[in-house]
Amino acid sequence: MDVTHTPVLIERVVDLFAPALRRPGAVVVDATLGLGGHSLALLEAFPHIRLIGLDRDTRALEHSRLRLAGLGARVDLEHAVYDRLPDVLEQLGVPAVDGILFDLGVSSMQLDLDERGFAYSRDAPLDMRMDQERGPTAADVLNTYDVNALTRVLRDYGEERFARRIAQAVVTQRQAAPFTTSARLVDLIRDAIPAAARRTGGNPAKRTFQALRIEVNAELEVLGRAVPAAFDALAVAGRIVVLSYHSLEDRLVKRALGPRAAPSVPPDMPIVPDDAQPTLRWLTRGAEAASEQEIEQNARAGSVRLRAAERTAAEPGRTQHPTGGVR
Repeated sequence: MDVTHTPVLIERVVDLFAPALRRPGAVVVDATLGLGGHSLALLEAFPHIRLIGLDRDTRALEHSRLRLAGLGARVDLEHAVYDRLPDVLEQLGVPAVDGILFDLGVSSMQLDLDERGFAYSRDAPLDMRMDQERGPTAADVLNTYDVNALTRVLRDYGEERFARRIAQAVVTQRQAAPFTTSARLVDLIRDAIPAAARRTGGNPAKRTFQALRIEVNAELEVLGRAVPAAFDALAVAGRIVVLSYHSLEDRLVKRALGPRAAPSVPPDMPIVPDDAQPTLRWLTRGAEAASEQEIEQNARAGSVRLRAAERTAAEPGRTQHPTGGVR
């Protein structure tokens, strides 16, 4: 397994977390552990922190256990989807944390291993499950969804203009033989899209593969639950950093966190009571992109969008935890 990949925006991530993780007894959660690159950088930059790492991919967890083994009691790694963060923290007896990182999308390992089926550039089984121990595969979606359901997936999750044409072609072709590998699907997509549309925008299969991956892993539903739950788990002055790789993720993160940056009173109210003050302060102006230099060195940084925020107050009715957290 190639473990030489470079985590995206790693220096920026470390800098954003620094004020929160320099506190005594700080706890940080890497909600999308992957190969552990961001986690290792945080553990090295802040020698006294405790890190809790989550991942639904058992192979990624196995690798990260080996990579972080020398850090002993400072690290807890859990097999869990990131919307289960509150359950994990409760099981570990952690009332609040000082930092939470989400590095969304497909990990380097998942892209690089052919048998996972995430890459449209190589012929491979149509799996696309981040947790290969459960759930339907991309092949199951292609072979069982009707035209309308498949069109919805491709249109909503892939923002594919020719979603219905592709869906109709899939339903027609699977009558002859079910879809099992990616090369046949890539050929179908190329044939279903008008020639003029194939000349721009890169590989025409990328939107369909993105859509199938999101559907198979319920990524947006999970993220929609996970981001508010993560913010609720933050101590006051704790920070959340989210790296998104397509507009659907980024918009969801903005919608989930944005209302907390404004007072919870009507806009024409002259005085804002203390219990209605914003509970969030944005640390980024909009969504930050990687520098041209980083993109040159790491192509997977090309589509990243980073948002970060700090918790400024507890929610009304929640009390301050003695170590700085809230409950």
